[in-house]
Amino acid sequence: MLSSQLTKLVGRKSSRLVTLHKHSKPIFDGYGVKQQVEKIYNREVKLPSGGYICIDETEALIAIDINSGKSRKGKNQSETTLLTNMEACDEIARQLRVRNIGGLVVIDFIDMKSAKDREKVLRHMRRLVKTDRAKSKILPISKLGLMEMTRQREHQSLQDTVFDSCPYCSGRGRVKSSYSMSVEIQRRLQHVLKKGSRGVSKPVRIIMHPTILNRLKNHDAGLFEEFEEKYGNNLTFRADESIHMEDFILVDAETGKEL
Repeated sequence: MLSSQLTKLVGRKSSRLVTLHKHSKPIFDGYGVKQQVEKIYNREVKLPSGGYICIDETEALIAIDINSGKSRKGKNQSETTLLTNMEACDEIARQLRVRNIGGLVVIDFIDMKSAKDREKVLRHMRRLVKTDRAKSKILPISKLGLMEMTRQREHQSLQDTVFDSCPYCSGRGRVKSSYSMSVEIQRRLQHVLKKGSRGVSKPVRIIMHPTILNRLKNHDAGLFEEFEEKYGNNLTFRADESIHMEDFILVDAETGKEL
């Protein structure tokens, strides 16, 4: 029964190549597929020798940086560099296919002083992409250790297919530091307090993300005490996890009106 169903799904020829998974453990867990799939999304990919590569996708190009890490594979520094770069070529060629990366790719190899070594790495990379269905064009490695290559773009990359730009940081991958936010709060607060100093001083409440409040309490408390003494306002602080880390609100503590 199962054999006939399998034949219908994949065809007679392919059904001979497929084996029924009978174990209780899920097939992805049993064969380590799950772990490999998760690694596809990592920015950093480790190499067997102890080095690693970092893959960053931008609008204009894909940048791949190679680091020796703890690699001590060669007899000397020059040989270690060459072997790490060669090992990186194997992984880069694989990652280009697995992630379906296309367009302009710039690879920053570990600096090789020998032109002969740079040529070895170039030939090795060209051999690896010959088996790739997507056509690639590779330029020689510059003296700065940069290799430029283009790979045929067939579909969206895996990153574009699986991920959306983060609405929190607008795709930047970074948010303002708590120090920067503290400076912004001080500037805005000083502006508001100066305007109110001509009339009756009102208590002011500052609402912000807990991370920013932690900075204000532990590092900048003295600055806000000076504001209270200078302008005669009572300042209170409140944390709100629903507020963006790059936002804050100043309100009149008595009326709740935003200032």
